[in-house]
Formats: sequence, C-alpha cells, structure tokens
Amino acid sequence: MVRTPLTPAERERGERLGRLLRSARGQRSMTEIAAAAGLSAETLRKIETGRAPTPAFFTVAALASVLGLSMDEIVTDCAPPPAVAA
Repeated sequence: MVRTPLTPAERERGERLGRLLRSARGQRSMTEIAAAAGLSAETLRKIETGRAPTPAFFTVAALASVLGLSMDEIVTDCAPPPAVAA
C-alpha cells in the first residue's frame, strides 16, 4: 500500500503536536512517558520530532492521558492558525 504524501499543512500540524508533547513532558524522560503510554521510546521520539506527523488516535489519547492533557487542548493547540483575510 502506498501512502499519499503529506501536505505541508499536515506536516506543520505534526510539528505542532510534537512541540506540545515535548512541552507537556517537561523534564520527564522520553522512555518514562513512552512506557507509561504503552509505546516505544522511538515512536514517541518520531512523534515529538515530527517524523511521524499523523499518529493514530489511540496513540495520541494514551500520550494525552499520561501527560495530563485533554484531547480538547491537543485539538486547539494543533489546529492550523486562522487564515488571514486578504
């Protein structure tokens, strides 16, 4: 199966998600958070760096739970900025 290339907007949204997760993780180790969420540290690393910009819903939900984030916060923080009227 061939994946459709991501759009620039999708890649940017993945980068915003990564920044949010890194910020919420704070000083806690990537290994600690990944294990608590049931993920590998490499998966978390890929999400945080934007190399996996479209993680599965349940992956994001597990990370949100471990990091004390609500799904509403994630949606709000990762939404594209409003378009500027010309």
